[in-house]
Amino acid sequence: MKQFFGMSQRGNLKEAVRGLTKPQLIMLMSNSSQFEEHVKELEELYPQVPSIGCIGMCYDTKVAEHGVGVVAFLDGVSAAANVLENVTVAPIKYIKRLEDDLKAVNASQNDTICIDFCSGNDACVLTTIHTALRHRNISLVGGTGDGGKVSANGKIYDDGVAYALVRNLGGKIRAYKENIYHKMGDYQFIASDTDKAKYVIGALNGKPARQVYQDILHVTEREILTQTFKNPFGKINGDETCIISIKEVSGNALTCFRQVNDSDVLILLELGNYKEIVKETIQQICHDFPKRSAVFSVNCLFRYKLFNENGYMQEYLKEMGVLGNHAGLVGYGEHYNNQFVNQSMTCVVFE
Repeated sequence: MKQFFGMSQRGNLKEAVRGLTKPQLIMLMSNSSQFEEHVKELEELYPQVPSIGCIGMCYDTKVAEHGVGVVAFLDGVSAAANVLENVTVAPIKYIKRLEDDLKAVNASQNDTICIDFCSGNDACVLTTIHTALRHRNISLVGGTGDGGKVSANGKIYDDGVAYALVRNLGGKIRAYKENIYHKMGDYQFIASDTDKAKYVIGALNGKPARQVYQDILHVTEREILTQTFKNPFGKINGDETCIISIKEVSGNALTCFRQVNDSDVLILLELGNYKEIVKETIQQICHDFPKRSAVFSVNCLFRYKLFNENGYMQEYLKEMGVLGNHAGLVGYGEHYNNQFVNQSMTCVVFE
């Protein structure tokens, strides 16, 4: 199989798809002002080709912050694209669409991936999708787009998750997740006074969450929103650590980018040697896949900001370019199987 990537910093879709012929699946990453226009134009250019789309920045060796980017798979894939609607109310209502698509592409564990773009309510969405994927042990990689909108097959949905099933007819597929954080000290907290709908943590160990965070890290209230780049919270989930980023300060509470429930046990994380961790990830992928057709990744917006602030983003894309044909999306939350995480990188590698 082959992966095509094209971008236009000016938001010119025809420029972005120049040279793309006979795609078998297309993923659109557009800007907020042109998203609707690009979805319509893409469908006109490639009618009947399965497609999903969202609002967000994209990249290969460079980043398109305000333009448009297109990733397409061709020459040896079987693909289907669709949407689960009403994800804030009842995403399970449309699960048969995914079940039917799994049958249509003859999905199997070693050669199939589900890639999703979500408008919100991620944790519930992933739990729902997993009910279908788990029967065939299919992995998932994806993320949240901006603006509360996604597209599937030329139509826009305000409350949905667009997904693509991609089966590699020429080799295996594997999903990866990269975590550049580790546990800080022995801090452990019991969350309380939470608001699940608004992702609010009111208290940690019975004390105001904002004050606990400030006292440990010795930062002002104004510095909290940048300190979370270095010190997010973490929630232990089996052998995995789900990263929880702070979105804003709400009085004495902290509003996050993922849901926290009363009695959840949280830890404090600190930034590791991310350059070395990136190299280790690349080495692992090269070990697992001596021959690679493509890599599609989702990098968190906060990772993007962190890398930019430290002058590393361009170096990072160059490092990832060693893997071959690498492209991806800057997301507002990352998906890895049934996990909704923050400040992470998830990716799928095609043999």
